[in-house]
Amino acid sequence: MKTHLDCIPCFFKQALEATRAAGGDETAQKKILDEISRIIPEFPLESSPPEMATIVYRLVREITGITDPFKEVKEKSNRLALDIYPELKRKVALSEDKLLTALHLAIAGNIIDYGVKNSLDVEHEIEKCLNEDFNINSVSDEDIFDYQEFKDAFSKAKSIVYIADNAGEVVFDRVLIEELNNNSSDKEIIYAVRGKPVINDALYEDACQCGVDKIVRVISSGMDAPGTIIKSCSDEFIKLYENASMIISKGQGNFETLSGEDKPIFFLFKVKCPIVAKEVGCELGSVILKSKLKHDNIRKG
Repeated sequence: MKTHLDCIPCFFKQALEATRAAGGDETAQKKILDEISRIIPEFPLESSPPEMATIVYRLVREITGITDPFKEVKEKSNRLALDIYPELKRKVALSEDKLLTALHLAIAGNIIDYGVKNSLDVEHEIEKCLNEDFNINSVSDEDIFDYQEFKDAFSKAKSIVYIADNAGEVVFDRVLIEELNNNSSDKEIIYAVRGKPVINDALYEDACQCGVDKIVRVISSGMDAPGTIIKSCSDEFIKLYENASMIISKGQGNFETLSGEDKPIFFLFKVKCPIVAKEVGCELGSVILKSKLKHDNIRKG
């Protein structure tokens, strides 16, 4: 997905909020905004928004000297999500279609996103996830919820790369991964997290804090971007990604960076940006389970 002009104000807003989160004073804030103003004219719109966001957050780290300004937010998100883990499991256990409910919960967890909201009331967001009404019959738009295609792809897949998004959300991913393992024990699932701190995106320690390392192999993509820019990922990740028979991609940032990839990808996220809504062809707030290859074939037809 390319960068739109409407994305540019968001870059400045993210930079300001991240600098403040890092404790930067007005001098630091002004310096970072000045640097972004200098870079923006040279930034190609053909690049994805997370590529510019990577530059933004690197500047924040460099100028403030704070490597991980959202560390406390991430740890708190993990703790609160773990507190409701038994309730999430109960919801799955009591549902008629356990896999569908686990998918809904995984996507609901995608609301724990500091980068989009520029502020985050962790308790409120997690409470919303828990109390959301998961009406299976409400999923009727086949253009944005490819459930049957997901089940078919999973039944045939041998190796699956599951690309994580945010801390806290990892617990919701864990519920889905456990349900996938319940459906089949002969598949290898690799859980990929970011390589370095960026916003509240999940790192290796977040996956371990949330217990994902106990059920599947966890690796780093090598990225410090709020997305997955393949050309900049680690050799280990690229090899697993290229050989995967199914890829599960969580969050808008991963959608923005991977939507142009010719791979068997399923995008799972809540639409929190009007630009992304237009790109997908849906309403703001929509729940997305989108098959990359299916929709590429529709466009070609």
